[in-house]
Amino acid sequence: MATELKNLSSYDPTKVASGKGRRVGIVYAEWNDEITYALRDGAVKTLIENGVEENDITLASVPGSFELIFGASQMVKSGNYDAVIAIGCVIRGDTPHFDYICEGVTAGLSRLNVEYDVPVIFGLITTNNLLQAQERSGGRLGNKGDECAVTALQMMSLHFDNAGSK
Repeated sequence: MATELKNLSSYDPTKVASGKGRRVGIVYAEWNDEITYALRDGAVKTLIENGVEENDITLASVPGSFELIFGASQMVKSGNYDAVIAIGCVIRGDTPHFDYICEGVTAGLSRLNVEYDVPVIFGLITTNNLLQAQERSGGRLGNKGDECAVTALQMMSLHFDNAGSK
């Protein structure tokens, strides 16, 4: 498992783009709130540590992970954000529901990244059990929310002119 090889909260701050002057939307699922709230809080903390002002971070909750698509879409379409982070947690159960939700969210958020000029960061953790989710939301493997915030900062700095130069 790739996550076993890396702490999700580890990053070199000298290699992270500044968030100064940036506006970030975070949409998070209320389902599995023990996990998603910890991921959300990790993302907020990391954004602030890297220059995003607290009042430039908007938080919006949705009932579950599938609704992240609509929540992220509304944030992107508003034109108010330089990046949107979508945070959710789906834990495998006894039915194929896990597969449908994971595939749907992945496809929906991917489509937003292709159709709009605002990076949408994939913060959906998909685990086999609660322990794995806890390990990725501030446990022994760090916090995926931190990683999502760093990704957002890097993606907001990735703009090219018409000639293809950064």
